[in-house]
Amino acid sequence: MNYDWNQRYNYNFPTSIRFGKGVVDELGTHLNEQGLKRVLLVADSALTKLPVFEKVQGILKQSGLNVFVSSEIAKNPVKSNVLKGVEIFKENGCDSIVGFGGGASMDVARAIALKVHHHLDLFDYDDAIGGDRHVTGEVPYFVTVPTTCGTGSEVGRSTVIADDVTHEKKILFSPKLMAKKVFADPELTLALPSFITAATGMDALTHNIEAYLAKGFFPLCDGVALEGIRLISQSLERATNNPDLEARSKMMMGSLMGATAFQKGLGVVHSLAHPLSTLVDMHHGLANAIMLPYGMEFNKSVSAPRMSIISQVVGLTDTGADAFIHWIFELNKKIGIPSKLSTQNVTLHHVEKLSELAIKDPCWISNEKPVTKNDFAGLYTKAI
Repeated sequence: MNYDWNQRYNYNFPTSIRFGKGVVDELGTHLNEQGLKRVLLVADSALTKLPVFEKVQGILKQSGLNVFVSSEIAKNPVKSNVLKGVEIFKENGCDSIVGFGGGASMDVARAIALKVHHHLDLFDYDDAIGGDRHVTGEVPYFVTVPTTCGTGSEVGRSTVIADDVTHEKKILFSPKLMAKKVFADPELTLALPSFITAATGMDALTHNIEAYLAKGFFPLCDGVALEGIRLISQSLERATNNPDLEARSKMMMGSLMGATAFQKGLGVVHSLAHPLSTLVDMHHGLANAIMLPYGMEFNKSVSAPRMSIISQVVGLTDTGADAFIHWIFELNKKIGIPSKLSTQNVTLHHVEKLSELAIKDPCWISNEKPVTKNDFAGLYTKAI
């Protein structure tokens, strides 16, 4: 199906989403309609220096809103970033939160929303220990405005925050953490640098692929994931190398779809990628991009039938698993993503620690093929 990417759309799945060119102009009016007055705008420090930040801040101020900024956000967000944001929120009597930017901004904004009215230690809400049972209070009115097309965090109900000291990542989860409204405006992504477009785009593609391949019965997510793969396969190369509104729109929609689909689960690739972020501070999208074909090679003995369907969706004439994996390698090459971890200063000395972290990561549990620590070590070694 072909969409008119010059139109604005409303849909709920289940988050209320306003999608299309220029929808960010409606942000201030929407907050006014909720009776809100004092907004905490959460964005990373690099984004606050760009014209797009001034634009959004101006939209809020022109609507008569008082705006306070929390921008202390690490590339891989840590607990102290969240606590600083909570401090700013409370000191200024804020009544709402706007998460603005990429995945890091969204994660911190969502964690701030959780912590404002919940008084246990932040990591007591860790999903791995059943922390969601403690999320019983209200959260401030929370909206999201993405500027990248990768994590899809704008439609999520979980956030990933690392310990400042150990760098171990914790997943904080609750349906209460879903945004009340998402303003997904592809125009905000037109000025993205090519590397960020490529890395975040491969993150979105990985979400869709792993969600589709994840074990379990969830046909709704399977359908969403396949359409997300189709849109990204049509647009990522162009969005990276010769961007236009249509390519950016398809990427933004594909990203939203990936984050919707992966409620089914993810897989071995994300468990490989997460330790690369925590241990060597690699960009999450880049880590996913490099590890995706290696993860698919590992999975093909079990997942080949589903890989064949993905091959058809992306338009390959050879629908075998090897052709699909080759397509991923070639796509990475076309958008400037390296094929080896060694290009990112990852060495064999890192393998043991990376494997220890990977086997503790929960994402591989939904992988169709079981994974051991030795499997992780072998995959990292091959990718180096």
